[in-house]
Amino acid sequence: MNETTPPPVPAADAAEQPNLSSTISTVQIMYVLHGLAPFTFYTLAIVALIIGAVSRDPARGTWLDSHFSYLARTFWWGVLAGFIAWSVFWVLGLLTLGIGMLILWVLPVGVLVWYLYRVIVGWLALGDRKPV
Repeated sequence: MNETTPPPVPAADAAEQPNLSSTISTVQIMYVLHGLAPFTFYTLAIVALIIGAVSRDPARGTWLDSHFSYLARTFWWGVLAGFIAWSVFWVLGLLTLGIGMLILWVLPVGVLVWYLYRVIVGWLALGDRKPV
């Protein structure tokens, strides 16, 4: 039975722990909002971005800082990819008199799947208390 025990928490980290637990809860809320965002036309993602901008300072220099950056990048790259996907869907779909839309719906759905995948991967890393 080779069970390894985690190293003891230094006194400085123990003093920071209440601060981090509050920040972890905030990041959890941000992940929930981002996970629900595609079903609310991404308005909840904008709310999560605002929450992240306001509450990021306690996380600076910790492993949680990567989650704030990760969620912001996920949103902004998602906006860009979504704009491109919907533009291609409508422009090429209308140019082909709607026939192209039968195939091009894959693009916006692909962006949705990518967005949710990134949210889930980040949320799992948060649950494991690891940076993204």
